[in-house]
Amino acid sequence: MSPRTHLPLLAAGLLLLSACGAPPEPLPTSPPLPRAGGSVPAGSAPAGGLPPPPIYSAPPVATPTYTYPTYTYPTPTTGRPTTTLPTTPTGPTPSYAPRCTGEPTGAQIVTLAKTSPAVPDENVSVLDGPYCAGGWSFTTIGMTGAEPLSVITTGAGTTLELVTVGTDVCNPTVKKRAPAGIRAMACGS
Repeated sequence: MSPRTHLPLLAAGLLLLSACGAPPEPLPTSPPLPRAGGSVPAGSAPAGGLPPPPIYSAPPVATPTYTYPTYTYPTPTTGRPTTTLPTTPTGPTPSYAPRCTGEPTGAQIVTLAKTSPAVPDENVSVLDGPYCAGGWSFTTIGMTGAEPLSVITTGAGTTLELVTVGTDVCNPTVKKRAPAGIRAMACGS
């Protein structure tokens, strides 16, 4: 071995020996942990230990405020157009059935309605009507403690005939043969 090869080995050995010193102290495993610059006096640390020192504090939060532009629209005070609703209907005039002026009477309708098994014999009275159109009539009758019934008849006096009675009287006969006013009251159109 030449003296030149001994020199790097000798330098490495001296470097290793100079790095040696006292062995490091073991790290504490339970609180209280010592703070930098000294130790914690006994009894001054909370039971769970000291919280870690703050490393980061959040910057203050600023809430921006916005101002929104506003605009007031001018309202004209003169020369405003006025709108008037039409006084006459613009569409076709709906058909209706006026109140009967003669026969059939309410009493005749009630007597005829009692012949139907749908109408009981007691406490039947006229609630609305009769309304007449084209030889037909529409009447609403009621009984104590029961739902009102609609009665549709044809004719008058001794020729009075019951067409239908019930809560829904818009049947095929009424739809096809009844005058428009009676059909509108029975079927809603």
